[in-house]
Amino acid sequence: MLSGIRKWLDERWPLSYFIHLSLDEEIPGGSSFAYTFGSALLVVFLLQVATGILQLFFYVPDVRDAYNSISFLRTQVPFGWLINGIHRHGADLMVVLAALHLTRVFIFGAYKKPRELTWLIGVGLLIIIMALTFTGGPLPWDQKGYWEAEVGSNIPGSIPVIGTELTRLIRGGNRMGQLTLSRLFAVHVGILPTLLALLILVHLIAFRRFGSVGPWKESRRNITGPFWPDQVFKDTVIGIIAVLIIIALTVFFPKPFYGQADPLDSSFTPKPEWNFLFLYQSLKYFQGVLEPVGVVGVPAFFITFLVLLPFIDRRPERNPARRPVAMTCGFIFAAIIATLTVIGYYSKLGAAPAAPAPGSAKVVVTENIKEGEQLFHSEGCISCHRVNGQGGSIGPDLSGEGKRGRSRDWLMTQIRNPKAHDPSSVMPPFASLGDRQVNALVDYVMSLGTTGAQSGSAQEKAGRASASPHATDPPVQSDDVQTTHQSAHEETDNKEQPGQAAYTIGSADHGKDIFAQKCASCHGPQGTDKVPNPGSTDRFVPALNPINRELFNKDPRIFAENIDRYIQHGSIPAGPNPALHMLAFGDDNQLTQQQISNVEAYILGLNGVNRAELMNPGVTPMKFFIIAVPAVILILLLLAGIYKCIP
Repeated sequence: MLSGIRKWLDERWPLSYFIHLSLDEEIPGGSSFAYTFGSALLVVFLLQVATGILQLFFYVPDVRDAYNSISFLRTQVPFGWLINGIHRHGADLMVVLAALHLTRVFIFGAYKKPRELTWLIGVGLLIIIMALTFTGGPLPWDQKGYWEAEVGSNIPGSIPVIGTELTRLIRGGNRMGQLTLSRLFAVHVGILPTLLALLILVHLIAFRRFGSVGPWKESRRNITGPFWPDQVFKDTVIGIIAVLIIIALTVFFPKPFYGQADPLDSSFTPKPEWNFLFLYQSLKYFQGVLEPVGVVGVPAFFITFLVLLPFIDRRPERNPARRPVAMTCGFIFAAIIATLTVIGYYSKLGAAPAAPAPGSAKVVVTENIKEGEQLFHSEGCISCHRVNGQGGSIGPDLSGEGKRGRSRDWLMTQIRNPKAHDPSSVMPPFASLGDRQVNALVDYVMSLGTTGAQSGSAQEKAGRASASPHATDPPVQSDDVQTTHQSAHEETDNKEQPGQAAYTIGSADHGKDIFAQKCASCHGPQGTDKVPNPGSTDRFVPALNPINRELFNKDPRIFAENIDRYIQHGSIPAGPNPALHMLAFGDDNQLTQQQISNVEAYILGLNGVNRAELMNPGVTPMKFFIIAVPAVILILLLLAGIYKCIP
């Protein structure tokens, strides 16, 4: 039957010719597992195409719905966690396989005449794969992806003459918004995969034109082996193992939930994906007038080295031992990238130097005031003091503190020993702060309310709100990202309703930081301390770890709804005159909805509930892996048996 089908196809399409072109080849030195990286890369690419298409059935390329659509796929669609995980980990493996493939070609000297074009196409493939990881990262429109795109699109801004227009081209305007997501989506889904597929085809044709270069020893090259079935068997084995590796990464190292993109939450400063860490770290060494050198020069150096390699090293010798200069340069090249990547991985968080976004508000804030504002939040001052409409109400409102005329010495004493001014003060002394930190706090407090001196974040918001949007630059408001707040003047009926945050999966890791700033002063670190609350019936602030049994629920969605009402609308404890009460973080705009969802994810985690729990996995990840391993072993054994039977 199969022979009949093949004959029918041969009469209408050159099937036999293409089979001959693809499989009939003698490999110098015989088949080898060293030649399998390219085939494994092709397998992973096809897997990326398949999982990418499946995700398109659920993904909504809109800044309001992108994150929730991916969250829905990962948690509620059967095997959605597997589809998304394979796609995201597959992207990482593609970079690794492309780098290994180029390294193998370099060591074997397979870039030399007449294979220069094959090498150049391979370099182009690596660049497109890197571009795919950059454009794919922001598509979920989560915090990590958003800020990666923000920083990444800012970097070209320092390029002379064309930098500003390049940034506008990437963003679709002066600022991040819907056009940014639309353009990244179009490039990632339509343009780059098409280019990659075409380059792979051209690369395979160029490879088939000259065949495998084989080992560098002439004595071994005289021994040949067939491409089919020897090399095909090895390629298939490694391709299947690559798929199993991706499944294992998906099961044991699932990508975390970073929370929905929130441009107002500047406390989230992620690093780029691991494959861009070398560039991220190198940019730190070029600042000020040298910034264009880092932005243009560093990437140009790496790409130029790869492109010019076959034209500089033109000697026919391919033995690594007899190519000391080329091998030394290649080792230094790889060592630089590896070292910068490791340093970047372990370096402190923070964006690499980048040009300010074109058209952004011109904010002039001294470094001391910036540091003071950060300390004001990180030390928990904002939990008790209100500034520009945000913060607690336990202490006095400091919005206009700079106009009150208090001396610097008075403010420094107030920070170090509040009881020196008022023996009944409940403000704790910040004796652990150094002189520089106290001075920075004082600089910040003295700047509040003075002309043109707002906090950096407040100025940013004012600049965003007042800037006139360009025709191609939608304003970053509620239409672009879901950062809307609950109005402080909502109807009473809505006071008991959960906010938007209850229905968005937040980041527990980021929620931990927000909890430390906003909640720990009343609930204690990790919500376990019994903080006194004089005048209340319970005498203590309710613990969050463990939380009240009436609020607890094993269903993360119900649990989030239960606690969201309190975080959104606040609460006054029972009692004649409680000293402390729950602030309305949502109604008073003290936290964005995304920040609230992050805090809720953290509180759920403290009580043993995963906010991102798989509600409908199809098969749980561990069970799937337990099934996949013996299935892969069985397939490999069957392939080995078939291979042995082929004459």
